[in-house]
Amino acid sequence: MSDDISGGTEDVVGVLTQQIEAHFGMGFDGLKAAVDAAPTAHPTATVVVKWHGLLLESQAALDQAEDDLLTALQSQPSEVDDPTLDLAHRVDAAVTARDGRAMVIRWLLDPHAPGQQDATERLARGRRQGPAVPTSAPPRPATAPQAGKGVLR
Repeated sequence: MSDDISGGTEDVVGVLTQQIEAHFGMGFDGLKAAVDAAPTAHPTATVVVKWHGLLLESQAALDQAEDDLLTALQSQPSEVDDPTLDLAHRVDAAVTARDGRAMVIRWLLDPHAPGQQDATERLARGRRQGPAVPTSAPPRPATAPQAGKGVLR
């Protein structure tokens, strides 16, 4: 993209790809082929390749959102309308998603990062340790308070 709104962050994918290649000592295409051939052989590589794919998806979404915003801004009069403002919010959300995925990759590549000891293997297996957070609504009382007999405030 030639008119990049985000400035110097446009090559986040390229920088992380180089870091991945240096970490594993091979080109990314070779790493992806090795992971595809034996996904359980190296859990960290498998997880990194997965997150790299997610990073590519989020970068593509960001590029599209930036292109859409730039097009809208070029056709705007002096004031920005609500649809254009919505496009700006979409760019912001896409940057957040891309940067979050980039942070995960950086964390995965750092063997000394907090919590890194066995987390990569858990991510590769797709399992958590410990109970899941409850997602159902809390139980409601069997009877509703009667009018005039509620809690005093």
